Amino acid sequence: MGPLRVAVIGGGPGGLYAAALLKRLDPRRDITLWERNAPDDTFGFGVVLSDETLGGIEHADPVVHAALQAEFVRWDDIDVVHRGTRHTSGGHGFAALGRRRLLEILHERCRQLGVNLRFRSQAPSATELARDHDLVVAADGVHSATREAHAHAFRPHVEEHRCRYIWLAADFAFDAFRFETAETEHGVMQLHGYPYSASDSTVIVEMREEVWRAAGFDELDVRESVESCAKIFTDALGGRGLRSNNSAWTAFRTVVNEKWSHGNVVLVGDSAHTAHFSIGSGTKLAVEDALALAACLQEQPTTAEALAAYEAERRPVVASTQRAARASLEWFENLGLYLDQPARQFAFNLLTRSRRVTHDNLRLRDPHFTEAVERDFGCPPGTPPMFTPLRLRDLTLRNRVVVSPMDMYSARAGVPGDFHLVHLGARALGGAGLVMTEMVCVSPEGRITPGCAGLYTPEQATAWRRITEFAHTQAPGTAVGVQLGHSGRKGSTKLMWEGIDEPLPDGNWPLVAASPLPYKPGSQTPHELTAGELADVREQFTSAALRAADAGFDLLELHCAHGYLLSGFLSPLSNHRTDGYGGSLTNRLRFPLEVFDAVRDVWPGDRPMTVRISATDWADGGTDANDAVEIARAFAAHGADAIDVSTGQVVADEKPAYGRSYQVPFADRIRNETGIPVISVGAISSWDDVNSLILAGRTDLCALARPHLYDPHWTLHAAAEQGYAGPGVAWPKPYEAGSRPPQTGRLDAPKPRLTLGG
Repeated sequence: MGPLRVAVIGGGPGGLYAAALLKRLDPRRDITLWERNAPDDTFGFGVVLSDETLGGIEHADPVVHAALQAEFVRWDDIDVVHRGTRHTSGGHGFAALGRRRLLEILHERCRQLGVNLRFRSQAPSATELARDHDLVVAADGVHSATREAHAHAFRPHVEEHRCRYIWLAADFAFDAFRFETAETEHGVMQLHGYPYSASDSTVIVEMREEVWRAAGFDELDVRESVESCAKIFTDALGGRGLRSNNSAWTAFRTVVNEKWSHGNVVLVGDSAHTAHFSIGSGTKLAVEDALALAACLQEQPTTAEALAAYEAERRPVVASTQRAARASLEWFENLGLYLDQPARQFAFNLLTRSRRVTHDNLRLRDPHFTEAVERDFGCPPGTPPMFTPLRLRDLTLRNRVVVSPMDMYSARAGVPGDFHLVHLGARALGGAGLVMTEMVCVSPEGRITPGCAGLYTPEQATAWRRITEFAHTQAPGTAVGVQLGHSGRKGSTKLMWEGIDEPLPDGNWPLVAASPLPYKPGSQTPHELTAGELADVREQFTSAALRAADAGFDLLELHCAHGYLLSGFLSPLSNHRTDGYGGSLTNRLRFPLEVFDAVRDVWPGDRPMTVRISATDWADGGTDANDAVEIARAFAAHGADAIDVSTGQVVADEKPAYGRSYQVPFADRIRNETGIPVISVGAISSWDDVNSLILAGRTDLCALARPHLYDPHWTLHAAAEQGYAGPGVAWPKPYEAGSRPPQTGRLDAPKPRLTLGG
């Protein structure tokens, strides 16, 4: 038997819908909902719901679904207005209604079912309610008192972001979801607008905190703020005014909880999690939480099992939504980076900002708009963005796909063997524009493991020449790049599959680094390099570069990331020097730039050089995104042709924010703030991602590692799946018969013409 006495704290959509569903599923339940505000109090205007959410409501409660359907306004278009130019993209499908009307529908349904609604009434504490109720549903919002009172159990993390925004309304209906930028003397401001009735629209005005203050909004009252916003966006509003409803400027807060239940108390909606309004998911998530909670309580034998099942079901969905919301939020925080993009590309960039809408998805929704963006970008007809060329010095890459450097730990005495020939040769045959080696070490002491490849002997150079010649002969048009590096304090360790970053049990070699700091407890303490030893290391890099040029490599990348030697100089967490190579960022850059200059001097002038950096250490006090921009600028000023933007692996106690394309924003910022070409890496897994990122102007090249381990012919297959057969990719002659997917057996069966009842 499920819980019979239920308390609900908070009368927003999540709390009301949870109460209605629980009562409908078991009319015996005694359910009381407390809401401290009046029934008609609400602090927003319109609510947008997806077809997916509506489908769940329809199955769970047709009465509520029918009432909502009668109220919705629907539209398909998104208008993006940038510097006076409007571009419209269609096929998106939105449904909205007034928040107040949504609450009225839910109030009515709760009363019909017999839920006890107590308005203008402060709920007793969750602790008190939990004593005499079987279940307490905490739907008390982003500022949840329940969550804070039980912080030891829920373990919340609340992050306040950098923009200020205000919810307003207009007394007319936009005919599309409208995004408009205003470039003022104080900085850029953004309008988000959408209809929620035949005669009303929600209008959200958002800007960076520093812009908000510079514009004087921090000193204006609500009426003055509303009037000022209406003047700033007079074109979007057609000269009409705006109105408020208990409106106030605020900063968005992302809420994450490690646990969503404590005993018989459970969090739903904003008390459990928040997602930025720019992807319109707050009400959607709250309603879906209510649906899942009610279903789990119906399906599971005990309340404890039901609450565990509810969290297990909802957490991955919410995490995915929050990742998309963060990407969208950060896009608007960094809106100024994109102002100089052509208007149509700017619109495409905005539409794909959260990665929920992609190039392929948008092509289905609005092929004419997408084709126009492709034409502006320079895609020949029928050519996906990933198969457009890119020139770096005298090297023209035929497409934008890079096989990312991946350590194979399979060399003997630093010599690449048959494994490397097959590994890199297969990926060269697989169609990528650029195939990168693993980090190739410049000295025996610079190896990470005994299985790492090198370029410090003639025998090694000869072995590498065998590989480049194979690629150039058998896969003409494929470029092969070498990544040169030195392990620094992360050397003399076991092979990856034997224990990553674990010291060798015997046969260790001495380590050198910027400072005598072990990578982690139990790691060897390195020797701090002296001035004379720094000169020796520079010579090792230049000698390796000369061998690389003779071995036939088309591009050279200097590895200044992941905590290896040169990266160790860049990060303040691993560089504690007090001489001219430590302290300020300028000083920490000095040795890596000296190595870069020395290598650039001996590397052929017509061949490009790139630099891989860790754009953040994912640790307090380490390199951050601001530093990364300056590091990239410094290398570009010294002649780097592109920056390969990775992150982390600099300190062992890092806390990365993993997720789809999670490192791309760092590359995006470097590219659009400095104009330097970038290579993006990190959980880019589909050709749709590559097309989307390239076309939006967030990156120039995409480097993929694990997808190329899964499928050496990833790029060829991406071409086949998109029906592309142009010059951006070439099937090797022996493989041409496989350029179309093989036939498979039929998996479906004819549907019956008639279904007869028995």
